[in-house]
Amino acid sequence: MGVNDQQAPITLALVNDYPVVIEGLARMLANHERLTVNDLSSGEPPNREVDLVLYDAFAAKDRGKYDVIRLLEDTQNRKLVIYTWNVAEDQVQKALDLGIHGFLSKELTADQLTDALVRIHEGERLVLPEPVSEESNMADWPGRHAGLSPRESEVVALITQGATNDEIARTCYLSINSVKSYIRSAYRKMGVERRAQAVLWGVQNGMEPKVSRS
Repeated sequence: MGVNDQQAPITLALVNDYPVVIEGLARMLANHERLTVNDLSSGEPPNREVDLVLYDAFAAKDRGKYDVIRLLEDTQNRKLVIYTWNVAEDQVQKALDLGIHGFLSKELTADQLTDALVRIHEGERLVLPEPVSEESNMADWPGRHAGLSPRESEVVALITQGATNDEIARTCYLSINSVKSYIRSAYRKMGVERRAQAVLWGVQNGMEPKVSRS
């Protein structure tokens, strides 16, 4: 790779069903000297050719694998990177087996994330499964205004989609007890007591994904 190639702009599409998530991620990447966000895709595939697609797996639930395969098959997308909390070894291996070019933890700082994206663009197949803590560097998330943590937000988003506790545990790679703990703390912050109330709160507060599937 020549010097000019190493300095050339790198175009990005950001994909997630929640506008607040991709807009926050776009702000996180906005000031990088090489990375340029060309597409913010909420509920739809990117509509232009880009060098990298960053797929934010926040509250993806069952359709996550389908979305990944669809994005990999799109010839406009040169490389696909998954951005997630779920960095369990088996989850990473499944993604790599599908042909993912990078698998990045949300524990990365903005500088670490942008450095990883540049390295993937330049040819590395990169996995950075850092240990997960509650203090995520996620730029924004639904329910933040009500004091929900990123993890609580994802759990409530999945409840809003109709997921059971078992489904949430599998999707988020959490124990059932952890899921119940997140639900209790989220309900206190939301001022609700029952699941039906939580679903209504979620719909009213941006927890319902904007999904358009052909």
